[in-house]
Amino acid sequence: MSFRTSLSGLDAASTDLSVVGNNIANSATTGFKESRVEFVDVFATTFTGVSGNTPGSGVRVASISQQFSQGNIEFTTSNLDLAINGEGFFVVDDDGAQSFTRAGSFTTDREGFVVDSSGRALQIFPPNNNGTFNTGAISSLELSTGDSAPAATENVVPTINLNAQETIPSRYTTFPIDPSEFSIIDADTFNHSTSTTVYDSLGNGSPATMYYVASDPSANEWQVYTYVDGNELTMNAGADNFFTMTFDGLGSFQDITTTTGTTASSIVPFDGLTLGNGASALALSFDYSDTTQYGGGFAVNGLSQDGFASGRLSGIEIDQTGVVFARYTNGQSDLLGQVALATFPNTQGLRQLGDTSWGETFTSGDKIIGAAGTAGFGSIQSGALEASNVDIATQLVNLITSQRNFQANAQAISTQDTIQQAIINIR
Repeated sequence: MSFRTSLSGLDAASTDLSVVGNNIANSATTGFKESRVEFVDVFATTFTGVSGNTPGSGVRVASISQQFSQGNIEFTTSNLDLAINGEGFFVVDDDGAQSFTRAGSFTTDREGFVVDSSGRALQIFPPNNNGTFNTGAISSLELSTGDSAPAATENVVPTINLNAQETIPSRYTTFPIDPSEFSIIDADTFNHSTSTTVYDSLGNGSPATMYYVASDPSANEWQVYTYVDGNELTMNAGADNFFTMTFDGLGSFQDITTTTGTTASSIVPFDGLTLGNGASALALSFDYSDTTQYGGGFAVNGLSQDGFASGRLSGIEIDQTGVVFARYTNGQSDLLGQVALATFPNTQGLRQLGDTSWGETFTSGDKIIGAAGTAGFGSIQSGALEASNVDIATQLVNLITSQRNFQANAQAISTQDTIQQAIINIR
C-alpha cells in the first residue's frame, strides 16, 4: 500500500509539472489563460473494524482548472488587433463550427473576411438600414475592397457676409455680366465672388462659382449669378439667369426674387444642368438663409455642399462597443457591423480546443451573445492585444514546489524499498 500511495504522489506531481510547464511555455501567447492543478486525497473505503483514523491511500488530480483572469493590454499598430477588457470571448466561425477566443490578432483573407491566425472568421451583428444592428443574428465580418459610390450634389449652403458699403460696379449697368470678361476686369463687373466644388452623379467634380453684384445699395438688394464649370445656371425653365437677394435694415436676410416675379424665402432651386459627360442632369438648390449684409469686408464664413466623389477604402476603425466603420478617401464611412461577444454561466466548463480557443460544453452552459459594454460584457480596445495572464515568477515558484513534491514521493518509495528489503533479509 505504501508503494501505491507514493506512486499516486509521483503521478500527481508529474501532472503538476506538465501543467506548470505548459503555462510557462505559453507565457507569451496572446489571449492564453493559465491552468491550475487541483488535488484531492484518497482514502480506502473498506471497513477494517479498527476504530479511529485510518491512513490515506494517496492523492489524485481532481481537475485542471483554467484561470480566466484579465491579461495585460498591449498596444499594437494594427486597428484589426482587438483586446477585450473585461468579460467575454470573441466568436469565430470555421465552416459553421463556432469557437471562442480571447486572442484578437485578426487580419483579412484574400476574400476580404476578417479572420484569426487559424483562418476562422470573426463574427459580428450585421447592420440594419437605420444605423442599428441586428442582434438576433451573427455573420462574418467582411471588408469591402470596392470603391465607395459617389453622390451628386443636391444642396449648397453659402454662409457669407456681403459688404453693406459696396456700390454698383462701374461697368455692370452698361456691360452684362459675362464670365469671359471676369478675368480681364473683375472689379468693374461684379463686387464679390466665391466658389466651391460640386459633384455630378458619376463623382466628377466641377467648380461652382457665385458672383455677387450690389445692384441697388439703397434698397439693400444684391443680384447673384451662378455658374458651374462655365455654364450659367438658370431658374424657372430658363426664364431667369439670376436672382435678387434683399436684406432688411438690420442686415438680416429677407427674401429672394427673380426677374419673372418668383419669390422664395431662402432656397433657390436651379434648373437641371447637363454637363455632357454621361452623368445625370445636375439639379442644385442653394440655401442663402444664413447670408447677412453688415458693414465691413466681404467674408465667407461657411460654404458646404452634400455631394462627394467616389473613394477607396483607407482604413478600418473599431470603437469600444465593437462598432466597425470603414473609412474612405472621399471622407465617407460605412457601418460594417458590431463585433459579437459571448459569455458563459460557467467558463470553467469550457473545453480547450487548441489555437487559444475554447468550445461550448454542457458543463459551461449555453452561450450568451451580446455587444461590448452592455449587460456585463467587457469593452473592446482596437489596436491592442490581451497578453497571456501567466505570471512567470509565480510559475517558477510552482515549478520548484512541484519538483520537490516529485522528489519527496520518490524518496518515500526508496525508503519503503529499503524497509521491505530489510524485512526480506531477516533470517
